[in-house]
Amino acid sequence: MNADQREQVRSNAKYLRQVRPVDPEEIYEYVDGQPHPAAVAQVLRESAVELGLVEREDGTFEPVEEGPLSVSFHGVDAFPVEYGRTLEDRLVAEYGPGWPDGDSGDRLRERVRSFKDDYYNQRAVEYDAETALAYALYHLPDYYAVAQYVLADLAREGLVPKRLRVLDVGAGVGGPALGLHDLVPEDALVDYHAVEPSDAADVLAALLDETGRNFHHEIHRETAEAFDPGAVALEVDDGNDGDSDDGDTGFDLILFSNVLSELDDPEAVVRRYADALAADGTIVGLAPADRNTAIGLREVERAVADRGPLAIYGPDVRLWPGETPNDDCWSFEVEPDIEVPVFQRRLDDGDSGDSGLDGPDRRDGEFENADVQYAYTYLRTDGLRRVDFTPDDSRVARLADTDDLITERANVYFAKLSRDLSDDGHPLFRVGDGSQRVDHFAVLTDESTLNRDLLTAEYGDVLSVENALVLWNDDEDAVNLVIDGEAVVDRVPV
Repeated sequence: MNADQREQVRSNAKYLRQVRPVDPEEIYEYVDGQPHPAAVAQVLRESAVELGLVEREDGTFEPVEEGPLSVSFHGVDAFPVEYGRTLEDRLVAEYGPGWPDGDSGDRLRERVRSFKDDYYNQRAVEYDAETALAYALYHLPDYYAVAQYVLADLAREGLVPKRLRVLDVGAGVGGPALGLHDLVPEDALVDYHAVEPSDAADVLAALLDETGRNFHHEIHRETAEAFDPGAVALEVDDGNDGDSDDGDTGFDLILFSNVLSELDDPEAVVRRYADALAADGTIVGLAPADRNTAIGLREVERAVADRGPLAIYGPDVRLWPGETPNDDCWSFEVEPDIEVPVFQRRLDDGDSGDSGLDGPDRRDGEFENADVQYAYTYLRTDGLRRVDFTPDDSRVARLADTDDLITERANVYFAKLSRDLSDDGHPLFRVGDGSQRVDHFAVLTDESTLNRDLLTAEYGDVLSVENALVLWNDDEDAVNLVIDGEAVVDRVPV
């Protein structure tokens, strides 16, 4: 189909979308030469993002509904089998049906050990084809789950539109992409762009081929530092009858998933990408829960928030204007484990070749990864905060001032920034209000109906506490806020 015919298809679609579903079986009659309806449908698919059209099961197209995305999400139990089959197809194509055994299995297991050790020791990882497959075997399921939890949380608060533009920086083998795809309903319109320079992009491409008709995707094989987010065509048709495409510009979500620790200057990269964010968009930063990467995420978050233009939406709140936290804040969320996928069990059970990996260093379950633990941040340019209030300093104390209140009782506000950290002792939670200079923990020593909100609050919830006993914790060089029978804890409404 030539350029004139394509433009005729688009023009007819712009008109018809205002009155009825756009049907290729109808439009082709109004196009010079009357091209086959299948060719018309292909032009509509290629123009769907720009025109704001979703394809229905009957092959017609209609405008995507405006407004926030509505999701039905109740957690992740398992990694979808169909994606696992696609991954195993690539493994079989590369190594044969016995990929978990012999030399190929040994090499894959050794790659898993190697990149885990590199991450732990903060060394750069080079993703050749074999490392990408090993990485997918180990991390694809948990990254899939993490993305769903984090993005569902954002969607529940009305901050993810149904017409959604996403930039996934350091997309890797596709865990976040698949998580996003399975979270959004079929009648949402997703324009997904991945930035991934390594051989992981080959695995990502194969998995993206499994996505639905309204999940439009493109992979940019460049580094995060080299890629220009402003160069991607972001203008969209706003649905008016005029010929100009004068819709909003910018991405609704820019996702940095487990990549910030691999960048030489993550703060500069995040700032530059913020220029490509829609006015009401969100940058989502994700990191594994290990100490180095989780603290590193907080360092980037705080650096960009201190200097602007980005501000923290949550969960690491800043309740006091002008205050900046200075604790290390090893803070992360923990969700229920997922079912170990078949391909991980096969890798873990595989017979070793001549490498000696069946020796004493081989542990059962070493190559299974069912944990869903992660650090995250939401950053925005519009100043919106999840809990948007400032405490009255005549009634409550800043956590920055608790060093002057040791052994006294105080009223405070703080966000709950961990699950229970105790080892079968009194429940213990990391907390922060954005002013803390050292680590702060809330310790529940005497549970009652008046303080139970400390136990039941979710990660990131802000709590009002009356009459907490302030003590110094010598073992951790931290402040303990003791919640006993005299303390009262209440959730602050969002």
